[in-house]
Amino acid sequence: MNTETLNRVLYGSKLIAYTLMRRTTYTLSVLAVGLLIYAHGVVESPVRLQMLYYAIDGILAVFVIIYLLRILYAFERSKFLRRTWFEGFLMFVILINQVCTYMLGFPVIYNIFEGIGIPLSVEIYRVSISLYMLVLLLVELLETKVHHKAVQLKPSVTFLLSFIFLVLVGTGLLMLPKMTNAPEGMRFIDALFMATSASCVTGLAVVDPGTYFTFAGQVILLMLIQMGGLGILTFATFFASLMRQGVGVKQHVAMHELLESESLYSTKGLLRKLIFLTFSIEAIGAVIVFATWGPSAEFQNLGSKIFYSIFHAVSAFCNAGFSLYPEGLYTEPVRFAYVMHLTIAMLIILGGIGFPTILDVLSPASMRERLNTPWKNWKMLSRITIYTSAALIFLGTVGFFLLEYYNTLSELNFAEAVVTSFFQSVTTRTAGFNSVDISALNVPTLLMFIFLMFIGASPGSTGGGIKTTTFVVILISVLATIRNKRNLEIGHRTIPHYISYKAFTIFTFAAVLNILFIFVLSITDAQYDIMRLAFEQVSAFATVGLSTGITAGFSDAGKIVLILSMYIGRVGTLTLALALSTRATSTNHRYPDTHLAVG
Repeated sequence: MNTETLNRVLYGSKLIAYTLMRRTTYTLSVLAVGLLIYAHGVVESPVRLQMLYYAIDGILAVFVIIYLLRILYAFERSKFLRRTWFEGFLMFVILINQVCTYMLGFPVIYNIFEGIGIPLSVEIYRVSISLYMLVLLLVELLETKVHHKAVQLKPSVTFLLSFIFLVLVGTGLLMLPKMTNAPEGMRFIDALFMATSASCVTGLAVVDPGTYFTFAGQVILLMLIQMGGLGILTFATFFASLMRQGVGVKQHVAMHELLESESLYSTKGLLRKLIFLTFSIEAIGAVIVFATWGPSAEFQNLGSKIFYSIFHAVSAFCNAGFSLYPEGLYTEPVRFAYVMHLTIAMLIILGGIGFPTILDVLSPASMRERLNTPWKNWKMLSRITIYTSAALIFLGTVGFFLLEYYNTLSELNFAEAVVTSFFQSVTTRTAGFNSVDISALNVPTLLMFIFLMFIGASPGSTGGGIKTTTFVVILISVLATIRNKRNLEIGHRTIPHYISYKAFTIFTFAAVLNILFIFVLSITDAQYDIMRLAFEQVSAFATVGLSTGITAGFSDAGKIVLILSMYIGRVGTLTLALALSTRATSTNHRYPDTHLAVG
């Protein structure tokens, strides 16, 4: 039977078959995710666990069969295989593992992981498959007609809700019995705090992630950091375009607004570049971190060392600041691993300058273009973010060195003190790693840190704060006012006045919010002095994660304040305001000017 005859035979049943396959995929995805969560989070009995694994493997086998049927029903089969290559690769891996495990008695995945010293190979394999299931669910939601037509949400509202969804899912997972080493499990408020801190890539912690969480809990934390750093919408849209026939105009508009790309057309290519560039930087960072652990850093096995390297590389690039060591990078085994500190600092800088700047400066296509046209300059956004970031890092390095030379740096030689000052300057604005004892810092240093944290990272990055560009626009506006200049100018370009209004709006929102929350904290947690409370609050709002060591001692009310602060800081004050605002009534008239004395 040739291809054309086969297509004619299958044509009549194609619609029914696709409907059944789609519904089966959706149902089994929900069931498999539920079984995986139940197995990894609750069940202790080995016998019951084995039964659950058999059930999950049965579901995976059905997925492979459905994929083969989709190939059969695709009339242009070669095009279908090219379009779904990623899904096909995953199905091939599952098929090989199933055949080898159940027919040949040789579990491939288990043996590969055991060979490199990772004893929890079954858990890693199941978690990987559960991620795939979750992606399938997201893709199904993106493609559902109800999502397109019945739910008409602004992109900013969708962005806000995606983080709430991620936080709530993370909270539920962290509360499962097998996620923590605590016999009584994790309290809801603490799980909510840790999930928010990870999803909003902050790094503040009420427990020690390295000892309190089991390996499964640490994997959940890592997933929340990665999803929160890039954004769940970014992942959902990317995988929808990768694993299916693409996404509609609505999704492109949403991603265009969130990624601040120049056009809808550029958004399509930008998203794929962004994901691949992110994973490439994190992978290279993890390899360098793996090679630069201090000589006194001991690991249970090779697998543990690999996981620690990946965790710290992802946490650094996403500007999360979470560490699996109890005192961060100040912990004894890694306190003097300066090459690793510099690697972490470079990952933080790359994550903090923003994805638009990374794509403009570091993407292979941009670098090739610049080699061919060396006279072509970076985009204005790239120049502002890089020069401002460099200036703030230099200011922080010199300031920290001078203020702490006879305090926290007193036991270090000159070179070590310079590296430590540089590292702390880099991490203070965005990430939250620490290579010194933050609780021992002088008050002037804490004030400088509050200033740097408040400014934060750059637009389109994983960091928080009011952003470097906002700070620059405010400075230019102030200078223009002092010089009595009508226009705001930078680099032979004029900045529109509405940009300065936007910058001052963000600054005002941020300042008022921080003052209000510090006031509330001074009531709920009056046992701490105002400087420490202010430091903690600004660190939460700017999603930095530095702490003087008082986070775990906060009252439940104080933790709720910090949770709100982290969430608002991650999604952005302006995004929140725009999402909650109503449409302005159109007016074609203009009232007469009036004089108002200010200052």
